[in-house]
Amino acid sequence: MKRTQLITTVDITREEVDFFIDEAEALRNKRTQDLDGKIIATLFLEPSTRTRLSFESAILRLGGQFINVADPKTCSIKKGETLEDTIRMVEKYADAIVMRHSEAGAAKLATQVTKKPFINAGDGANQHPTQAMLDMLTIHREFGTVDGLTIGFVGDLKFSRTVHSLLYILAHYNVKVLFISPDVLKIPESYTELLKEHGIDYEENIDLEKYLPAMDVLYMTRIQQERFDNPSDYEALKGCYVLTVAMVKKGKTSLRVLHPLPRVDEIATDVDALPQAAYFRQAENGVYMRMALLKNFCI
Repeated sequence: MKRTQLITTVDITREEVDFFIDEAEALRNKRTQDLDGKIIATLFLEPSTRTRLSFESAILRLGGQFINVADPKTCSIKKGETLEDTIRMVEKYADAIVMRHSEAGAAKLATQVTKKPFINAGDGANQHPTQAMLDMLTIHREFGTVDGLTIGFVGDLKFSRTVHSLLYILAHYNVKVLFISPDVLKIPESYTELLKEHGIDYEENIDLEKYLPAMDVLYMTRIQQERFDNPSDYEALKGCYVLTVAMVKKGKTSLRVLHPLPRVDEIATDVDALPQAAYFRQAENGVYMRMALLKNFCI
């Protein structure tokens, strides 16, 4: 693949997605030397567990090494250094950069000052392209296809960068989309317009139990406290959707429940033991998809 930087899913093609799904499956449970001699900088300027650790695991599994910033309080941005200067400095130390940042648009800004391989690991409420790619890997692995599925998104659809990133990819497939959320957290109109432009059938509602039986994939999201300026607004919405075992059993036996994690209270913990619960398999798939991306961007 010619691409060496991944900032957004807006311009990614179906051919690229299918290619990286195949690449990720080929790398599953493998150890290689594809990144032997390469140093990757992982800059996590916003808290992360799964994304940071899966990227660093992916680098090591490919035979590479990494240098990192795991706490934004420990880097010079805390002293007032600009992001541009940070990237200009880091590219002198590393062969590629993986970055998470709290501000929307930070990834695009970073790539304006470096030509090194660069992967956006999440920029504010904007984009999380590698999460969308691993979500596609998970759906494909669970069902053997993506076409023909009904995919329901539940919870915070206004601020969820994982949902927004995934929708740009799903627009290239033959799917039906269900949006379930409180009115104040409904999917922004730009995304429903995107689906219309691509001829994707969708519905919007607030009633999860009514629509759950029609779903093949149930993509739960947490209500994101960090996206609210007013704590009372968050408290009013927290817990508005809680998926229980009884609810899952009303769905198809083939239903798969996804969640980008972390979970707060939106999936009861006893759901974890059900075969429908795919979210920990989804988290594991992040390692293999990120291996596929790093391998192809960095060599």
